Amino acid sequence: MEVAVYNIKGEDTGRKVTLNDSVFAVEASSESNPAHVVYLDVKQYLANQRQGTHKSKERSEVSGSTRKLGRQKGGGGARRGDINSPVLIGGGRVFGPRPRDYRFKLNKKVKSLARRLALTSKAQEGKIVVVENFTWDAPRTKNFVELAKNLKLADKKVTLVLGSLDNNILLSVRNVPGSCVKQAADLNAYSVLDNDTMVVTEASVEVLNQL
Repeated sequence: MEVAVYNIKGEDTGRKVTLNDSVFAVEASSESNPAHVVYLDVKQYLANQRQGTHKSKERSEVSGSTRKLGRQKGGGGARRGDINSPVLIGGGRVFGPRPRDYRFKLNKKVKSLARRLALTSKAQEGKIVVVENFTWDAPRTKNFVELAKNLKLADKKVTLVLGSLDNNILLSVRNVPGSCVKQAADLNAYSVLDNDTMVVTEASVEVLNQL
């Protein structure tokens, strides 16, 4: 698959780059469900972001008297014991959340396939824009805003993919709502799909073609 290369002014340079079909044109295997493969990778990524420090107090942890409030039988209601009972307002919580680790294992081949399927989806939808390699002398948010405007992506959620991270570009993008910078080697299915359009440099295409 060949894609036109644009400069940072949004002009067609007349050159084209080739996107590797093994990465950007993956055919779904009859043995696996492509949607489920991508789902698993996205689920793992989001699960790994969870802090897992949630905690609620159970009956034994609530501060309160342990005096029995009423007799065991004959009161006409449920047995409730002391004031820390879960059936009373202010009592402990039954089976409340406890600190836990949400991370789970996913095979490298599954993660790799999910990324290639996500890139294939983006390519088929025409949501990958290739620009020539560039850099800025100083970090300025205005530079990235002009780049997005030139590429007619001013109101879009954009992920800028670089072959290697550039600090000036990183600082120029981070204040733009919905936009971010990623290194080509660090892409996963979630970062590929979590945008309206991917703007990739020629250097990053070389990296992606080898994934």
